[in-house]
Amino acid sequence: MVLLTRRLLAAAAILAGSLLAGCTSLLFYPTREHVLTPQVIGLDYRDVEFRAADGVRLHGWFLPAKEVARGTILFVHGNAENISTHIASVAWLPSQGYNVFLFDYRGFGSSAGEPDLDGLHRDTMAAIEETFALAGTDPQRIAVLGQSLGGSVAISSLVRSPRRTQVRGLIVEGAFSSYRRIAREKLAEFEPTWLLQVPLSFTIDNRYHPEEDIAGISPVPVLIVHGAEDRIVAPTHAEDLFDHARAPKALWLVPGASHIQAFHLAETRERLLRYLERCVFAKPAGPEEAPSACSEGLPSAPEIASD
Repeated sequence: MVLLTRRLLAAAAILAGSLLAGCTSLLFYPTREHVLTPQVIGLDYRDVEFRAADGVRLHGWFLPAKEVARGTILFVHGNAENISTHIASVAWLPSQGYNVFLFDYRGFGSSAGEPDLDGLHRDTMAAIEETFALAGTDPQRIAVLGQSLGGSVAISSLVRSPRRTQVRGLIVEGAFSSYRRIAREKLAEFEPTWLLQVPLSFTIDNRYHPEEDIAGISPVPVLIVHGAEDRIVAPTHAEDLFDHARAPKALWLVPGASHIQAFHLAETRERLLRYLERCVFAKPAGPEEAPSACSEGLPSAPEIASD
């Protein structure tokens, strides 16, 4: 029995070490091949190439609004595959009058390099800067939308960006509040790594703290969206982010939605369009003048679910 226990612990340690080596295998699951282009789903687009601060070449797609643009949304996707499989989350926005710029991190899709957490933040900061320079965008009407890992990266990248106060709004869906916390939760799901979840989580790069960084986004309006049925990233992550954020802020816990599925629902899309019009792009002035209504009606769960 003692020998068997030792072997199981040794196997668990080997498995855990391989899972967390460089933290890349735990956090990033990129693919290179595009499974489709915007043209396949009937969208106009143009390829965009730009570079991160360390010179890594990055690739993205710019989707122009079908009519006069109401604003531009920079989309920061999750940890798997590439923009060709995440485009469904934002493909509906051009028909509603919004430009969309979506890009791939280093090591994803057509972007060069290999992914690491520091690099993803560097890439996102470069994408923020590129959005302001893109032809067809109004630099006074730009917002950021991040999903899952992309939401967490967007928070910490935006707060470090020289453009922080020029962005009109930040929306995150399915984001997690802490890299080490999500690592512990994922390790706890597997019996071989359950006992080692706490010590192994400390091997995760902890230079970025979404739940701490989000306070620095204010006075830019922050909207936190999370599926109430999310089994990948627990809704308590959204609640923690909301607690740490400063006004103007809003939290939507979407009934019936699982991980990054909230905007697949027509009612959530309509609600976002109203939010963009009322709280993000309501005035040509800066985000410090965001309507106070964007922070009202939030103390209790029933009110959180309402407009």
